[in-house]
Amino acid sequence: MEQDNEEEVKTFQSLGICEQLVEACDSLGWKNPSKIQAEAIPHALEGKDLIGLAQTGSGKTGAFALPILQALLEAPQAFFACVLSPTRELAIQIAEQFEALGSGIGIKCAVLVGGVDMVQQAINLAKRPHIVVGTPGRLVDHLTNTKGFSLRTLKYLVLDEADRLLNEDFEKSIDEILNEIPRERRTYLFSATMTKKVRKLQRACLRNPVKIEAATKYSTVDTLKQQYCFIPAKYKECYLVYILTEMSGSTSMVFTRTCDATRLLSLILRNLGLRAIPISGQMTQAKRLGALNKFKAGECNILICTDVASRGLDIPSVDMVINYDIPSNSKDYIHRVGRTARAGRSGVAISLVNQYELEWYIQIEKLIGKKLPQFSAQEEEVLMLLERVTEAKRISLMKIKETGGKKRRRGGDDEDDNDNNDVEKYLRKTGKGGKMSKNGKTSKKMKRK
Repeated sequence: MEQDNEEEVKTFQSLGICEQLVEACDSLGWKNPSKIQAEAIPHALEGKDLIGLAQTGSGKTGAFALPILQALLEAPQAFFACVLSPTRELAIQIAEQFEALGSGIGIKCAVLVGGVDMVQQAINLAKRPHIVVGTPGRLVDHLTNTKGFSLRTLKYLVLDEADRLLNEDFEKSIDEILNEIPRERRTYLFSATMTKKVRKLQRACLRNPVKIEAATKYSTVDTLKQQYCFIPAKYKECYLVYILTEMSGSTSMVFTRTCDATRLLSLILRNLGLRAIPISGQMTQAKRLGALNKFKAGECNILICTDVASRGLDIPSVDMVINYDIPSNSKDYIHRVGRTARAGRSGVAISLVNQYELEWYIQIEKLIGKKLPQFSAQEEEVLMLLERVTEAKRISLMKIKETGGKKRRRGGDDEDDNDNNDVEKYLRKTGKGGKMSKNGKTSKKMKRK
């Protein structure tokens, strides 16, 4: 890429974006294009296929949405573009951005994700929207079962978070979709991390693509302060509570490895007077969106989540990301910490590392190419919280047992039937089972709200 040209580009207008869309950008507060937008948009407007590699929070959605909307203005038709996303929440967010940018030109979007009634989605498809945004599995369901729905006239295909979409989980669905859409189309792949799988798909369905790297292969933004804290596994909850109370004014996302851990931790934190809410793949779509909206609105300032929330979600107010469990796939670290320090803002990422997770953490440092500084926490001070955290955990486990029992008696929700067993398994796996000693004083910081 030519560095000098990039410096000259100051406005969306100078990239070739039409006046109507420039006004839409202005109304969204987008004064100047981001690096990925400045580099991708001119090639997209020339009709090229794209592979875009950019850090999370750098404006990837705008980089593909603006050229698609401009092409749609020039030749309006239904089912003009299809955007695929690995998660339901990201799909909904992408559709919202298309609708915001296209509000002045009457853009219609349909969102096709699991966990939501297919009949209502079929009704929306019957209205012939311009843009379809969805997860691969649900899109295949509609292509197979919804009468009259087809993407045979599609002009644009976008794979957002392409590296994840090319995992084995989605492989069959993606292949089916590629068989149903025209070969003559524009294809865009966007991701924060580039993998061999992305290169593999490049050969399969892109034509002479332009590769744009607005980031190094695996990188985090300069405004992100990254730290780690090496801790004994049995005191992990204590350290989490300590950090959250030390940074009590922050809006935080806490990442765990399992769905059960999100529920247990959010109960523990709520029992200690902290405003925490869980989000995981086990929850219904309505509950996941409800949790996300409460977090965005500031009703809860701590979101406890699995990697379902690590991809693409733009929640501008996140000040801190805590890796409560270190991800076993080091690339997931890039996506997790990318939830903070977005669009030029600053942010903090703290990783809690115990002896069982040390190898995974070493892989992360190798990936990002630097040693991280240690977060300062005196163990004596942290353990002052032990008695209250232990009691909060005991109450939380009792609650999980009770609610699990009620659901079984009703013959109700399968997802929660084995809650208690799964939580106990989680505790054994992470070395946190058994009784904690009740030495230590109650911290003054931990007054109930």
